[in-house]
Amino acid sequence: LDSSLNRLQEGVSMVRQKNVLLSDTIKENLQCGDEKASKDQIRKAAESAQAEGFIQKLADGYDTGLGQGGVNVSGGQKHRLCIARALLKRPKLLILADSTTAVDTATEAKIREAFSTTLKETTKLIIAQRIGPVMEADQNVVMDEGKIVGLGKHEKILGT
Repeated sequence: LDSSLNRLQEGVSMVRQKNVLLSDTIKENLQCGDEKASKDQIRKAAESAQAEGFIQKLADGYDTGLGQGGVNVSGGQKHRLCIARALLKRPKLLILADSTTAVDTATEAKIREAFSTTLKETTKLIIAQRIGPVMEADQNVVMDEGKIVGLGKHEKILGT
């Protein structure tokens, strides 16, 4: 049972609304997803998470140190770094729990677009309060006070 659980955990990445970043460099934070990740793999994950742009603008780029909990980056930047870290794990299941709430809608759309090309074989479980992240989902579950009140494609739920 323990080995089965370990194999399952190896194939799962989760990004929460409240993110955890280490007091280390951006590169070392991202490598928590895959310690052996190459520079190119790290860069591609950051591009997919829409983090590459702001990282390149930092004086030390990927070698920029992050303060305790990432105090020297914005909430949206934290989200994007944690998404990039999760992508480096190459999960079979990616759970996004309100993980783009601090990201503007245009950037969020770019992240979803990148997922459709870079994570084709990955099951994505998206927990969201905004409608944008779930509009293109294969299956939506709408809940109200812990009860399912809608199930199906976005259009079906809306009745269109």
